[in-house]
Amino acid sequence: MRFGGRRTSSNVESQRGGRLGGGFGRGGAGAGMLLSLVASRFGIGGVVVLVIVFMLFGGLGSLTGGGQQAVSPNQASRGEQGAQQVCEAANRRFLCQVLASTEDRWTELFRAAGSRYAPPTLSFYPGYGQSACGAAEAAMGPFYCPADRTIYLDTSFFDELARRYGAPGDFAQAYVVAHEVGHHVQTLTGTSDAIRQAQSAAGRGESNALQVRMELQADCYAGVWAARERTAMEPGDLEEGMIAAAAIGDDALQRATQGRVVPESFTHGTSAQRQEALMRGWRGGAPEACESYTAGI
Repeated sequence: MRFGGRRTSSNVESQRGGRLGGGFGRGGAGAGMLLSLVASRFGIGGVVVLVIVFMLFGGLGSLTGGGQQAVSPNQASRGEQGAQQVCEAANRRFLCQVLASTEDRWTELFRAAGSRYAPPTLSFYPGYGQSACGAAEAAMGPFYCPADRTIYLDTSFFDELARRYGAPGDFAQAYVVAHEVGHHVQTLTGTSDAIRQAQSAAGRGESNALQVRMELQADCYAGVWAARERTAMEPGDLEEGMIAAAAIGDDALQRATQGRVVPESFTHGTSAQRQEALMRGWRGGAPEACESYTAGI
């Protein structure tokens, strides 16, 4: 994508390493809190796959072991000046521009609907961090926490996305951020609450199916954002997004990590579904194109 001299967002912060005594299992967020983030994380679907990913990225000890680096609130760079400093890093500037772009485009869309868009915060953390939803860890992948309306991201995820999952490129990174912003939009519109309420009265299979619908809508919203930034798109960008969407489909991840596919455990959708959702938003160019994913909830 060509963002050139475009502005960077002021709604960013950087968490710097501190130490929480005892780690996640003793005094920090426990495994249950980490698993609760499955619903709003980007990419790797389901509790089973989450556990497998932890095994791949350093073992289940990362759920309960001691002495991990984490961040206390006063160790985050905040405010406009802090945001500028955060965005100076080469591996963050583009992401800060993507966030700014989502702010502009969703502000336009909300205004057209007679509403006001309140943007999320993007919090970068190095390996281990803290969120209002509990501890954040790089192996979890990027995720959105509705409790503090913040997207949590360790940029090393993009190295894994490119190297392990074969999905490189700047638009693949933009897609990740735009997907998480999509979850924020769902929070603002009340869709997330409606789905959580429906899930509370549903069995496991139905709950997972509802989660898939929410994730696909977030993918669709990412496509809507991209459609409204067509002038910034470069040849091959959309293909990068489609490759990324295929790489993080539930079926592809389960096949790669456990050698078999368990459809009833899907929480994010198949590769084909995620690609279709992204393209639906791209072709439609408006949130209305994504309404069917959560219709009737």
